Amino acid sequence: LPWSQRSQELLQMLSRSFARVAASRLSLSKVPKRFLNLHEYQSSQIMAKHGVNTPKGGVATTAAEARKIAESIGSDNMVIKAQVLAGGRGLGHFENGFKGGVHVGIKTPAEIEEMAGKMIGQKLITKQTGAAGRICNKVAIVEAVQGVDEKYFAILMDRSFGGPVVVASARGGVTIEDIAEKDPSAIIKDPIDIKTGLKPGQALDIAKKMKFQTESATQSAAKNIEALYDTFIKCDCTMVEVNPFMETTAGEICCVDAKIGFDDNADFRQKEIHSLRDTSQEDPMDVEAASFDLNFINLDGNIACLVNGAGLAMATMDIIKLHGGEPANFLDLGGSVKTPQVVAAFKILNEDPKVEGILVNIFGGIVNCATVAQGIIDAAKEVWGGSPKVPLVVRLQGNNVEGAMELMKNSDIKCIL
Repeated sequence: LPWSQRSQELLQMLSRSFARVAASRLSLSKVPKRFLNLHEYQSSQIMAKHGVNTPKGGVATTAAEARKIAESIGSDNMVIKAQVLAGGRGLGHFENGFKGGVHVGIKTPAEIEEMAGKMIGQKLITKQTGAAGRICNKVAIVEAVQGVDEKYFAILMDRSFGGPVVVASARGGVTIEDIAEKDPSAIIKDPIDIKTGLKPGQALDIAKKMKFQTESATQSAAKNIEALYDTFIKCDCTMVEVNPFMETTAGEICCVDAKIGFDDNADFRQKEIHSLRDTSQEDPMDVEAASFDLNFINLDGNIACLVNGAGLAMATMDIIKLHGGEPANFLDLGGSVKTPQVVAAFKILNEDPKVEGILVNIFGGIVNCATVAQGIIDAAKEVWGGSPKVPLVVRLQGNNVEGAMELMKNSDIKCIL
């Protein structure tokens, strides 16, 4: 085929594969994230470090610490928030029966201490966590912000703009999706040249479009927009979202609630930020896989896949779906895999109670098929004490396949080669 026609077909094929993987992911209660996900208090601390105005307060790991923070705030109008990486905290409930992961209008340190005692160490269950819930190890206590108006502000990377783009609205307090659905004209979009940054007066122009009630609030908004962009660039962010971006009764701006996404590719120069990762909020299998440099995503099916290369992994999942099966995971060994990683991969698959069969599909280019074969043999001994407890199908092709097949045939492993 002519290259142009062939390339179109390849692109369409890849698009279908990506769409199927995306569809599988969306069916999960927990959608795997590519980017580092921090707690609200961590995002607030990072923004404050770069000059963004955030609520006064702190974070506690015990009820006694929570009381001390409340006393230091010195207010009769405080907020306590469970630090759990999930949406819908306010409407959630704890496994001990305590309702609500966010409480506002708290008047005394004693009340803060009592509520913290019911949150810390308990699992919070929300629509996003599913029935299993997520552990709450910390609570944030802040002074309630007296606001007169709520806005929405975000900076994110957008391919269509070729760099950062500001997405803002004069309306806030609800999701940007709800705002866009009701009134698309209410959305402000303003691209930023990533090489030169914000143009002189650009932050002020955006602030004016957000329609604050006072001139002092407009000026304060412009300063906070500049500080948020500084955060975005210097911390290698993929997204900085503030909702609400609140105008206070004092005519200032306070970034009350924020979410920041970070690019994993920049972790080598953002070690301090990436060290803040809270693995207690993640699927243990994802954490274990990452420790062995395995690309792993847990899915809902019962046929486990162990493949090398993302493209082959997606094609393998397609084949399983085509024949009426459901993949239990996406597991890409990568090109530089060694035998211990193969063993680790099988241990992860064995920990999943959903798995009723395993399909190994290896096309050895950089990967030596014998490395994978030896990993399978070692895993059978370490994980199952002999042969796998579930059906195992192994397909090996490419680099040193002859040596790999010889190893497999001389082993006592019961499998289909």
